[in-house]
Amino acid sequence: MVLVFAGMETSMGDQLAVAEAYQGARPPVIAGVVHVPDGLSLSRAAATTQALRTALRKLARDSGARLAPRVVVSHLAAQEILELARESGSDLLVLPWPDPQGESSAEIVRLLEDAQASWAIVRGPLPAQGGRLLACLRPSPESELTLRLSLGLARVLGSRMTAWRPLEGLEGDDAGVALDQVLEHLGGVEEGVELVEDRSDALDPLVATHDLIVGGFDGDPLATLEDIASGAQVRVRVPAPAGAEAGSPPGLETISILVDKWFAENTFHAAEFEHLDRLLARKQASGLTISVALPALNEEATIGRVITTLKSSLMDDVPLVDEMVLIDSRSTDSTRSIAADLGIPVHIHQEILPQYGARRGKGEALWKSLYVTHGDLILWVDTDIVNIHSRFVYGLIGPMLLRREIMLVKGFYRRPMRVGDRMQAGGGGRVTELTARPMLNLFYPALSGLIQPLSGEYGGRRTALEQLPFSSGYGVEIGLLIDTLERFGLGALAQVDLLQRIHHNQPLPALSQMSFAIIQSVIRRIDRRYHLELLKDVNRSMKLIQYQRDRYFLEVSEIAEHDRPPMASLPEYLARPERSA
Repeated sequence: MVLVFAGMETSMGDQLAVAEAYQGARPPVIAGVVHVPDGLSLSRAAATTQALRTALRKLARDSGARLAPRVVVSHLAAQEILELARESGSDLLVLPWPDPQGESSAEIVRLLEDAQASWAIVRGPLPAQGGRLLACLRPSPESELTLRLSLGLARVLGSRMTAWRPLEGLEGDDAGVALDQVLEHLGGVEEGVELVEDRSDALDPLVATHDLIVGGFDGDPLATLEDIASGAQVRVRVPAPAGAEAGSPPGLETISILVDKWFAENTFHAAEFEHLDRLLARKQASGLTISVALPALNEEATIGRVITTLKSSLMDDVPLVDEMVLIDSRSTDSTRSIAADLGIPVHIHQEILPQYGARRGKGEALWKSLYVTHGDLILWVDTDIVNIHSRFVYGLIGPMLLRREIMLVKGFYRRPMRVGDRMQAGGGGRVTELTARPMLNLFYPALSGLIQPLSGEYGGRRTALEQLPFSSGYGVEIGLLIDTLERFGLGALAQVDLLQRIHHNQPLPALSQMSFAIIQSVIRRIDRRYHLELLKDVNRSMKLIQYQRDRYFLEVSEIAEHDRPPMASLPEYLARPERSA
């Protein structure tokens, strides 16, 4: 909750704009503050208090804000503000800039140090609309709040935003690393944000060319309050975390602002796109074509229903999908014949582009599917789904037709797992929770908002996918996510709730091998990013522990996760008719 404090001498519009920037459309709580100088009777403020209550009631009616239970009248208003904030459980307090003739700056400083909530002190007037906003992102505890308020104010005021951080003094500093991650992905999340990295003494010229400055207190709050140049300012202060050790690195959670924003704006639900006629109209207006590739290995039990369900609803009834192909990995059952009988083109991935060799693995099949399909949008759907539904495709198509900047869409769902005769509602996704998401949170925290980074139902734009390397095996999904992030930014990724997916769960030894490959894929990208050679000397074989006939033994499995180059780098691909047209 945001608690906004007002006095008769302040303009409330600026403080309400800061409140809206922090928490969106939720109304803040407005409290009145009347400071009475020492030596004067508090009763002298009765008329002022009555006038302030009247003004606050009108403001609440006009803005939708709620009124606090009382107007604070005090010689020590700071202390009363603290008590009211604690009673209301507010997490942000918005105050007007201290009146030089009013309560002492020293009292404000003490209040800031004692407060358990975060603060924003506002000196207006803020720009009415438009203008330029400067967010000063120093590596400090205030960096997260500064970024949140800056993004919100840029939206509320329609301002262009510059994000600035100093270069010096951050080498090897954890907070500096956090800010690096923020600046790296900020432009991909918030369109039109200019990023500036420079020396601290280069900040003054930037301040002079911007209409609104947002930043934390620099050093001593007393000096900051008394030594600020003219112009609109929003200064923030956050309390030290409970139990924080002295000297602990600040600002490490700043990246969460971007992830929270991405999650809110780029998480969709399949039901948003269930009106296929509307989706078809949008597709036709865009001029895009759509291909669905079905990777398979020995899926005769489910492949027929997968094909008939998708084909009848998305090709026969509504021509949303232009092409559907099977990418088989040399199944030994009747998978290929079932697909052929249903009129679906069948390709064996080991026989596609034979001049580049044939590798085992799902990633190899997906990479080669780029060569044999022709759509502008490419969707992959696993063929072991028991509860197949057309939403597994149209749910993924929707975000890319809705927003041009989205390059890769991942599906997510509840994954029940059978244990004996019972189904556990959330038992699936063990490799996701024990390997993939911890690795992403450690090394690529911008991707920490993805619910199921390893899901087999996803798709992307050909123009993006053809530029990316593909891991040949189980590392393909996490590799594509990381590479899309680094090449196109966080805003190029989206995820869609596909409700529930029932499939055949794999045994633990198979999941262990999958994790081994995923870790290799992540480390390969860390090597590439930081110019390291961590994978050069690591073991590529995995010793699996087997138990049979009352004895344990080791079985060695070679699991070397290799990357295929971007498809657009192959001359055969570039020579395809549609590429040369």
